[in-house]
Amino acid sequence: MNSRRTFIKQAGLAAAGALVLPSLAFAASNKVVGLQLYSLRAQLPQDVKGTIAKVAKAGYKEVETFGYSVKDKFWGLDPKAFKALLDQNGLTAPSGHYGMDKFIGGGDQDELRSYIEAANTIGSKYIVVPYLGDNLRKTEEDWKKVAGKLTEAAAICKEGGVKLAYHNHNFEFQQVGDTTGYEILLKGTDPATVQFEMDLYWVVRSGNDPVKLFTEHPGRFPMWHVKDMDKVDHTINTEVGTGTINFKEIHNHAKLAGLRHLIVEQENFAIDPYISIKQSADYIKKALL
Repeated sequence: MNSRRTFIKQAGLAAAGALVLPSLAFAASNKVVGLQLYSLRAQLPQDVKGTIAKVAKAGYKEVETFGYSVKDKFWGLDPKAFKALLDQNGLTAPSGHYGMDKFIGGGDQDELRSYIEAANTIGSKYIVVPYLGDNLRKTEEDWKKVAGKLTEAAAICKEGGVKLAYHNHNFEFQQVGDTTGYEILLKGTDPATVQFEMDLYWVVRSGNDPVKLFTEHPGRFPMWHVKDMDKVDHTINTEVGTGTINFKEIHNHAKLAGLRHLIVEQENFAIDPYISIKQSADYIKKALL
């Protein structure tokens, strides 16, 4: 009986530790690295099956989708077929980028619900807002409306069994009134329902400090886009670990951020894309995980 009680107590402490220390749970996940498939947007339409196989071969275990629609599906594959392709290559898709301007601008729930259905079919936990059209974010009041719409979308997502997150660029950090769009979104949404996918490159390029944001809004950044900044031309990306961003220092604060998924993204390549994404994955596994 005592041994059973001891076991239950120890199991409870371990579970509590995983909740309190999400970074430790992340670090113990066999060095799992994800890839935002937008990195290979030129390759996917030509050969989706071959591209996904090469992503797995490069050392990735997770992918983040983009561009899904009922009409075009996942590069011609319906969600069930795409899920089967991921399974065949030992991949999962915890998150996906889904265009949300129609919902945010006009409240189109049908499109959002189609995303939720697709996300559930492929096994995703997060629907991520990837971008905001210029017409939706001109004033401080516009940003407040966006925050309200994110709250509405998060409630619909929760009903559908998934979570909502928002992915930043650099325009969110432009001044509007006495604040920024990003601050309005962070403060105007519920941490329990709206989370954030921090694109580290865009935060740094905008002149902001990721760690400062983690400190001010702890636990709200379960996903990061790990995208390095070229040493010469800051407007372009380079392989993770070869640019100017100090990922080791940022990753030291993974617990504070609430990190669960590291996702490589690279929007331009100076070398073969598959060599590039492997180099980035190898660096992250060696230096960060």
